[in-house]
Formats: sequence, C-alpha cells, structure tokens
Amino acid sequence: MVTYDEFSLGLLILRVVIGVTLAAHGYNKFFMGGRIPGTARWFDSIGMKPGKVHALAAATTEMGAGLLFAAGFLTSFAAAGMVSLMLVAAWTVHRFNGFFIVKTGWEYNLILAVVGIGVATTGPGRFSIDHLIHDPGILPGYAGLIIAAVGGLVAGAFHLGVFFRPPAPEPEQA
Repeated sequence: MVTYDEFSLGLLILRVVIGVTLAAHGYNKFFMGGRIPGTARWFDSIGMKPGKVHALAAATTEMGAGLLFAAGFLTSFAAAGMVSLMLVAAWTVHRFNGFFIVKTGWEYNLILAVVGIGVATTGPGRFSIDHLIHDPGILPGYAGLIIAAVGGLVAGAFHLGVFFRPPAPEPEQA
C-alpha cells in the first residue's frame, strides 16, 4: 500500500517535470531563437493576431502556469492555464497532423492537459505550497477537476473564438 508521503512524492515528480517543461517553452519564447518578435511573426502566420500580444500571452502563461504547477501553488488554476494553452496549441498548430507527436500531432498537448487535470483533481500532495497553506491543498477533488478541465477548456475556446483567424489556404496550381 502506498503511503501519503509516497503518493505526494510521485505527484511532486510529475508536477516538477511537467511544470518545468511547460515553463521552458515560455522561456524559449522570451529568450531563445526568434524570441518574442520571431514568435509574434509565427503567431501572425498561423492566424493568431496580433501576434505580439499572443506571443507575450503564451510565453507568460507557459512560464507562470508551469512554475506554479511545479511548486504546487494554486495548482488547479495553474492546471487550467495548462489546459487552455494546450487546447489553443492543439487546435491552431497540431490538429491536422494526426495524433502522434512524431508527425507533429496533438499527442503532447493532450498529455500535458490531462496531467494538469489529474493533479488538480487529486490535489498537489504534501510537498506543495498549496498543502502548506491548507491541508490537503487549495480546491482539490471535484472543484479542482472543474477549475482545471472546464475552466481551461472554456478559456481556451473563448481565446480561439475571439482571436483565431486561420489564413486562407493557398490556391492549387494546375
């Protein structure tokens, strides 16, 4: 039988790896490659306009939600940010490429979103800031599930509905 400390250690490992990975995506947008200007041009090219606003929003949300998730602080809300980000990424970039990541599909987006929802539902565990503030954490269980899943999906769908305008397909050459 797994003890609460062992369960919490497993959650800590998941939170840190997933959260830091997500935060690294935001860091990359801010400080690596094309930085915010390059990311903004790319967002413009896929129909997320204005690109600079979305580049800043995506980078900030990736870093913020990732670090909050890793620390287990406001975990359900960090998970909602993850779900929203992954819905937008899956819909704007990966949806026509199939499921598997090897074909730039949406598999990775699904995994990050579901891990976020799962951790928001179970709570972040003993080794988290949420647990220090309020045992067993802030809003775990069904409240965490609703905040992460429903809140994230609604936020992502709203964002897509308001801002996503995919470019017209190129006319076929005869």
